[in-house]
Amino acid sequence: MPQFFLNKRLIILLISIILLVALIGYSLRDRENVSKPEQFVRDVVGFGQSIVAIPTHGISNFIESVKDIQNTYTENKKLKARLDELPKITGEIADLKSENEELKKILKKQDDLRNFSSIQATIISRNPDHWYEQISINKGGSSGVKKNMAIMTSKGLLGKVINTSPSFSTVELLSSSNPKNRISAEVLSKKREYGLIQGYDEEHKVLLLKTIDYDVSIKKGDIVNTSGLGGIFPKGLPIGTVEKLVPDENGLTQTAWVKPYADFYDIENVQILERSTVKPDEEGE
Repeated sequence: MPQFFLNKRLIILLISIILLVALIGYSLRDRENVSKPEQFVRDVVGFGQSIVAIPTHGISNFIESVKDIQNTYTENKKLKARLDELPKITGEIADLKSENEELKKILKKQDDLRNFSSIQATIISRNPDHWYEQISINKGGSSGVKKNMAIMTSKGLLGKVINTSPSFSTVELLSSSNPKNRISAEVLSKKREYGLIQGYDEEHKVLLLKTIDYDVSIKKGDIVNTSGLGGIFPKGLPIGTVEKLVPDENGLTQTAWVKPYADFYDIENVQILERSTVKPDEEGE
């Protein structure tokens, strides 16, 4: 009896498998009409697929969106870094443009003043304790720089060399308070008038042109150049323009306030001038 039921179950299982295979094969045929059971099965399967597909697509889209956001963030970070560098680049361009213009002016000035040779140099330091007194430049004896050579900017006379080493030199500015720092100058008025640039008024930012005769008529705006009479500086180097005349205490002479062409604050590039005939023992003009 048990053997019979076992065989019966086996036969039922085989018949079921055969029917299932037959149904599958039947359903796989290309037919226009589909039976309702097949429709039901397909609908159930399709609904299940849609339930699985919707969150799957959502997760996939979410992952893609996260990647896009990450890529956008990375690009924005790079662009921000480049924007942060923009002011620096703009500043460097402005500095280069300014330096280029200054060098052009220096070269033009060199063409205008032909009675001396010149050496180009750059300011390397300035003593804050003696701001109006001295600066250091990157050219020295090995470049042909000598004591008492005139120093100019693109605008006008700045000072003179007071000592040198093989690679560097110290320049005393016209604004120095050193009483030996004298420059022989001429005023281009109706007639040429002469005096000595000696001293600097820090309050009014003017050079002091002293020892002008009391009866000399000089007006505001008259040009002041080097006279060349001291034997050190070449003649005709531009110094500045007259601002006003002030009578001295003794009443015998006058002092002219001269607004300098050179800027004693903002200095980068200079021109070292050598006159053809120099008296090396001179301390000033």
